[in-house]
Amino acid sequence: MLAERRHHLILRALRSGGPASVAELAEQLTVSPATIRRDLVKLEEDGLLTRVHGGAVMEEGDQPFSEVAQVRVPEKDTIAEHAASLIAEGQSVLLDIGTTAYRLARQLHGRRLTVITSNLVVYEELADDTGIDLVLLGGMVRREYRSLVGFLTEDNLRQLHADWLFLGTSGVRPNGQVMDTTVVEVPVKRAMIAAADRTVLLADSSKFPGTGMAKVCGPDSLDVLVTNSSAPAPTCAALTEAGVKVVHV
Repeated sequence: MLAERRHHLILRALRSGGPASVAELAEQLTVSPATIRRDLVKLEEDGLLTRVHGGAVMEEGDQPFSEVAQVRVPEKDTIAEHAASLIAEGQSVLLDIGTTAYRLARQLHGRRLTVITSNLVVYEELADDTGIDLVLLGGMVRREYRSLVGFLTEDNLRQLHADWLFLGTSGVRPNGQVMDTTVVEVPVKRAMIAAADRTVLLADSSKFPGTGMAKVCGPDSLDVLVTNSSAPAPTCAALTEAGVKVVHV
């Protein structure tokens, strides 16, 4: 059995059945415990699970927005401040879901801009700022994460254009791939990338490698990464080699 197939089956087993031992996984996949241990090491390096004594557990899914919003606020604000400096007056800006995009929205008050978003917290932050033309994308509401998703959101994005997209992520792999924990968000993120002239990835150092098993895009879809100075050098080098401008703040 190919390693990629084993990895898929291991993750599916942990999602459906909870924590599992090396012996249990080896029996289910009909491979040796040594093979499973190597697989678990690789999957943990990719941020997809956590190894525990004798086995592994699956990474938890998205936390509620209200909880995530309270984590690493100074780092997110520093990233958001630099991101805001990239935007010229009169430009159109797409803001992704996520807490760093929300911190960026807080930096935009008083600017003459068009802001397009599926992030309900961004909408609430900017709704009373009459200098900003605010476009809220339609779609199905993800209540816990305060976002809009689905085919309506994607259809709306196909009718729009933005000068900038500020993209969030749950994880950036060593090869520069941008990941997400929630499959339903991926088509929306891809539609945002297609609608924007330039894509800026906002990722604090905890997102390397972070979490997520759904690939959003490769480094070829990015123009700029804004991150902390503690982001891992090898990943930043891989992104730079792929043509991404990496900015440490």
